[in-house]
Amino acid sequence: MKRLSTLILSLLALASAHADEVQVAVAANFTGPMQVISVLFERETGHKASLAFGATGKFYAQIANGAPFEVLLSADDETPARLVKEGNGVAGSNLTYAIGKVVLWSADPKLIDGKGEVLKKGGFKHIALANPKTAPYGAAAMQVMGKLGVAEQLKPLFVQGENISQTHQFVSTGAAELGFVAYSQVIKNGQVGSGSGWIIPGNLYDPIRQDAVILAKGKDKPAAVALLKFLKSDKAKEVIRSFGYELP
Repeated sequence: MKRLSTLILSLLALASAHADEVQVAVAANFTGPMQVISVLFERETGHKASLAFGATGKFYAQIANGAPFEVLLSADDETPARLVKEGNGVAGSNLTYAIGKVVLWSADPKLIDGKGEVLKKGGFKHIALANPKTAPYGAAAMQVMGKLGVAEQLKPLFVQGENISQTHQFVSTGAAELGFVAYSQVIKNGQVGSGSGWIIPGNLYDPIRQDAVILAKGKDKPAAVALLKFLKSDKAKEVIRSFGYELP
C-alpha cells in the first residue's frame, strides 16, 4: 500500500511538473466562448489559460510595448500578421479560429426590424459601436453604415465603446437605444435571444477572420502550443459554433 501511495504521489508530481500556464489576450467579442473553452482546455490538457479581454488594437499596442502575453486571440487576421512581421509573433503559428458576425441590436424588442430599416428611418438618439480604430467589429460597423449610405447622418449619434463588450453594455443598459455588437453576445438557441436584432448580411462588411497567434514571449511554451492545437479540436469547434461564429 505504501509503495502504491508513493507511486501515485510521484505520478501526480510528474503531471504537475508538466502542467503549464499561458497568458492569453482575447478579443472582447470572444469572451463567452473562451471562458468555456479555457475550462475544457484545462480539463483536457492540465494546462491553464489565464485570460485578459479587451480591444484588439489596444492589445497590439500593449504587446508591442512588452506586455507579458504569450498568445493573442485577435478579432482580425491583420494584427497577428503584423505582430509576426514585426518580430512579436511566432512565424507559422497563425490560426483562423473563428469568423465573426455583426448584429444591429437593441434591448427594445420592437425597435429593430428584420432588414435594419431603422438605420434609415431614425427615431433614436444614440447608436453604439466599438471604436473603429482599435476594434475590428467597430470598423465593420462603419463599413455597414457606409454601404447603406447612412454613416454621415448617423455620426452625430455615435456612442463609442472602448471595445465590443462596453458597446454591448451601452445598448443593454439603455445608454444607447441600439448598436452594432457581436452575434456571439446576443445569441441564444441559434437566434437573437432578447430584445430585437438584425443579423447583418456578410456582403455589407469584410469577413471578420479572427486569428490566433503565439507571441514571442510564448515561443516554445508547451501551454501556448497546446492551446492553439486545442482551438482546432472538435470540442472547441462545437463551443465556437454554439456562439454563432462560422468556422474557416
